[in-house]
Amino acid sequence: MNTINKSEFTVLERFLRYVTIDTQSDVASETHPTTQKQFDLAHILVSELKAIGASDITLDDYCYVMATLPSNVSHDVPTICFCSHMDTSPDSSGTGVKPIVHKNYDGKPITLPDDNSQVITTERYPSLVKQIGNSLITASGTTLLGADNKSGVAEIMAAAEYLINHPEIKHGPIRILFTPDEEVGRGVDKLDMEKLGADFGYTVDGEELGSMEAETFSADGMKVIVHGVSIHPGYAKGKLVNGIKILSEILTALPKETLSPETTEGMEGFVHPYLVEGNVEKATATFIIRDFDTSKLAVHEQLVKDVANEVIKKYPMARLTFEITEQYRNMKEILDHHPQVAANAAEAIKRTGLDPIIGSIRGGTDGSRLSFMVFPVLTSLLANMLSTLSMNGSL
Repeated sequence: MNTINKSEFTVLERFLRYVTIDTQSDVASETHPTTQKQFDLAHILVSELKAIGASDITLDDYCYVMATLPSNVSHDVPTICFCSHMDTSPDSSGTGVKPIVHKNYDGKPITLPDDNSQVITTERYPSLVKQIGNSLITASGTTLLGADNKSGVAEIMAAAEYLINHPEIKHGPIRILFTPDEEVGRGVDKLDMEKLGADFGYTVDGEELGSMEAETFSADGMKVIVHGVSIHPGYAKGKLVNGIKILSEILTALPKETLSPETTEGMEGFVHPYLVEGNVEKATATFIIRDFDTSKLAVHEQLVKDVANEVIKKYPMARLTFEITEQYRNMKEILDHHPQVAANAAEAIKRTGLDPIIGSIRGGTDGSRLSFMVFPVLTSLLANMLSTLSMNGSL
């Protein structure tokens, strides 16, 4: 385990160190955390929290890191929590990350050195125009950078250290929470809310400086399972029913111009098959179903069922089964009952001289599920108020 003695790390120094630690989660794992290597970063964070003087520092068997910044005011103030997740997506390698700092970005194309086919341009990413003159951080081309969400972890740590070293800034009790497995939808599965002990909180897992989001998708997982009939292919005429081919027909029959991630934006929902596996006898397509209106999830799921049932009519010896799992719900349904959470965030952002950028997340965070655990949460980049560096999780 690494021991950290130095204090006053910059947010950049922290971030560059964190991203080199492989914390990739695993959607196929049944353990919690889904990968033991997430503890590698957790132990470092515990060491750093001790070094900066935080209190009540814990790391449990499920890889949740918690700590407290005690109140320095005499009157009662609600306890707030700042939360970020330590894991990175299972969709791209987190091993051997080599962060590159591009100082004083001039807007010209950036070719990543380990894969020259990876070129970052303002044409493809128009938001980068706003970053001209700033420093950008990228990976080298063969891995994720891990800014989602090690940027948030670094920002919370830098903000915590700043508050501890500047007691003239008055605040109530602050709880810090770092979670595993957010990328695979299990970030708060084993979280002890009573132990966390916060009244409301902010997940530091957003976009550009000053952004705040109080609305997410609602989400379900869905599996379409085709049960075929497997016969030795040499003697299969009139008997074999190929589940793979039937499943491919179902996927081909889905809407192509609407209801997919590649054809929707804004407040539009979608149906997204992202994993196909199986064989002749059993072939499965795994979907994510998303919409801001929770009631529309059932509509989208019925559309998939209707398409599949229509295709299967041609194959009387085959059959279908469906599995639907609730993943998370739009946190707006809870936050609407606690308007002070968003109002306080907006006011705090204004006091830094920024105009709040209020939007909706075409995704979900730990905050989505935490909000339905009687813990109103807003997703934002509030910790950037106490740092000088904004790091976009999309790079």
